[in-house]
Amino acid sequence: MTGNRVPLEQTERRVPCVGAIIMNAAGALLLVQRAREPGRGLWSLPGGRVEHGESDSAALVREVREETGLEVAVGRLVGRVTRPGPDGAVYDIADYVCDIGGGILRAGDDAADVRWCPDLRATALTEGLLDALAIWGITTA
Repeated sequence: MTGNRVPLEQTERRVPCVGAIIMNAAGALLLVQRAREPGRGLWSLPGGRVEHGESDSAALVREVREETGLEVAVGRLVGRVTRPGPDGAVYDIADYVCDIGGGILRAGDDAADVRWCPDLRATALTEGLLDALAIWGITTA
């Protein structure tokens, strides 16, 4: 190895992802139950991978529609987290506040279920979600 180059096999494969923070008037957070790995059976924010050439906003609108049946308007970026993925990949997730603009709530795509969750402590969440939401001021841990 010469200079500061790192062999490709030693670098992380970062996968850009997005998540939607959607709350209703009662303060409950919209969550989807993951139907597939990673996190199968756990509850998390609606969202997923950003496809090549797609903006975060476009990916978020698409993912929320696919997983929940809802149309959303994407608001401000709240925070970013990284999570380990399969085969050494690292999911780089940008979470945005979103407002509902229409649609009918239903589980779809890779979501086994979708629901409004008023008490996140009583829900089996994906690792780190409750802490991240608390740090960002969305909820209390």
